[in-house]
Amino acid sequence: MTRYIPAFVFFVFFVPSRYQDASAQTITQRGFVEGSIVLFPQDAPNDATRVVGDVLARDEVFVKPAPWMQFAGGVDLRLNSHDQTDRAWRLDFSDRGVLRPSIAVRRLSATVTHKALAVDAGKQFIRWGKTDIVTPTDRFAPRDFTNVVDTEFLAVTGVRAAVQAGSGSDAGHDTFEVVWVPRLTPSRLPLLNQRWTAVPPEAAGIPIVDAGAALPEGSQTGVRWSHVGAAIEYSLSYFDGFNHLPNIDATVMVSSPITSTAPVPSAVEGRIAVARIYPAIRSYGADLAMPTRWLTIKAETAYFTSTTPETDEYVIYVVQLERQTGEWVLVAGYAGEAVTARRAALTFAPDRGLARAIVARASYTIDATRSVALESAVRQSGGGVYVKGEYSQAHGQHWRATITGVLIAGASDDFLGQYRRNSHVTVALRYSF
Repeated sequence: MTRYIPAFVFFVFFVPSRYQDASAQTITQRGFVEGSIVLFPQDAPNDATRVVGDVLARDEVFVKPAPWMQFAGGVDLRLNSHDQTDRAWRLDFSDRGVLRPSIAVRRLSATVTHKALAVDAGKQFIRWGKTDIVTPTDRFAPRDFTNVVDTEFLAVTGVRAAVQAGSGSDAGHDTFEVVWVPRLTPSRLPLLNQRWTAVPPEAAGIPIVDAGAALPEGSQTGVRWSHVGAAIEYSLSYFDGFNHLPNIDATVMVSSPITSTAPVPSAVEGRIAVARIYPAIRSYGADLAMPTRWLTIKAETAYFTSTTPETDEYVIYVVQLERQTGEWVLVAGYAGEAVTARRAALTFAPDRGLARAIVARASYTIDATRSVALESAVRQSGGGVYVKGEYSQAHGQHWRATITGVLIAGASDDFLGQYRRNSHVTVALRYSF
């Protein structure tokens, strides 16, 4: 596949810009090149690197040969100073690797519409739900958690069909959506030898090795019905597939066999092998949004069951209030969790890690070129706190600079608190084209 990279990159990056003027009605293009530096003021127990540089080039092309058809394609090129990116220059389509690919197909899909029917096929982004920060029903939306608090969504490969019924009058309209994905795209986890893999104090000094992932075979399906009315919007959803966040199987391995005459090796002489297991799950979800005179009330919940041994069954729910006034957008709410069957010994679950917490987000547009935003989560126990502030300023039509500060504090046994040494500042410069 490597030999096809030059032709693919040439098409995505140069063909649209060359022919955009000649066929502006059928071909559009957007993209950017961004360089960023992340500064950590503290060492982590397993990672002494305090400065991380990253370069990302992204280009997306949209071709509309007919009113009823559209093609979308996009590619990412990435470099990283901290070995978070695969250094092999090969084109990646699956997004199933431990490292971020150096060259990745971000999306590649076709959309066909006919009257009330719309069908999307290929690698695409499928988003469900209405709430912010924590979205329980969003089951076809894996993320890149290389940096746990600065994530990107990953596209999935499959087919999505939606049919709209109703006139769209005061009575509203209904949308019936069916999704089929032939195989799991897992979320990308933090690297085991870097600071976003928080090592418990009792395991300090023990080498941690990757024992691989048990990626399940089989397809995933989802069905969603949503109603949009004049006074309220709501939906019901069902998902049958696999969790894109894994159960963790950690096994202590010693460097030499234990016999009746030999002493037991110390912990430092061994290692911990970490394997990722993606359990089968079914989820039953609902969400709603109800605007009132002063604010919009949003709520979302999902109940998760599983046939995979040692997998929890639980409910996640979110209730939030949202208000937009002038240039301000304010969001505040509570994310909760109720475990109905506790079976898992160890998981990586940021969605559950942000549950049982007060969550908030505020953004303010200063003027046409400047904006600020603030996001936070505070666990109800007080064990973990996360605050993220961002200032962004554009210069001209193409340049934008952004500075982001993240503060994390708390106890080592809390999902947020375990990253307390990972507070950081990010400076990014983007050129859009």
